[in-house]
Amino acid sequence: MTAFRLRTDRLALRRFSPADLPAVTALCGDPEVMRYIDDGRPIPPGRVADELLPGLLREYAELPDGLGCWALEASGHFLGWAALRPPHSVGLEEADGLELGYRLLPAARGRGYATEAVSALVGAAFGELRAERVVATTMTVNTASRRVLERVGLRHVRTFHFDWPDPLPGSEQGDVVYALTRAEREASAP
Repeated sequence: MTAFRLRTDRLALRRFSPADLPAVTALCGDPEVMRYIDDGRPIPPGRVADELLPGLLREYAELPDGLGCWALEASGHFLGWAALRPPHSVGLEEADGLELGYRLLPAARGRGYATEAVSALVGAAFGELRAERVVATTMTVNTASRRVLERVGLRHVRTFHFDWPDPLPGSEQGDVVYALTRAEREASAP
């Protein structure tokens, strides 16, 4: 299945390439984008070039087709990324299924792009990729991401607290896990 491609009404989800370094550097270097991710700090350009982008590119060879991180474009403009991978986030140590994640540039927010992209990935997860479960995590205080996950059918399954070395503002409220199983999705289908 080497031709895995996703399109929505407004978005193209495509593989990254080395030519995307400026776009990925801008995305991961934006303090607003990184506010609720990892340590909450922008990722330095050298680390994006030496570690992050090469790691994303390597995933295409290491993971089954259809998994990895996908550039989001609308009318040829880079908006961010959406990812579908084996679970690896804190709080998902024993999770099965596939993990969703996304990052959008601030200018792309509030237009439904995140919901559209995540919905396409959920559809692919249960469709072509035959996953039994889709999971996602975010900080409890990240209400915008929580709304996106709820709009595409995931439900809050638990809140957990982790002893972060350098806690972000709001981390005292914990992190949340959202999930949707194949059976739940099929039961809610019209």
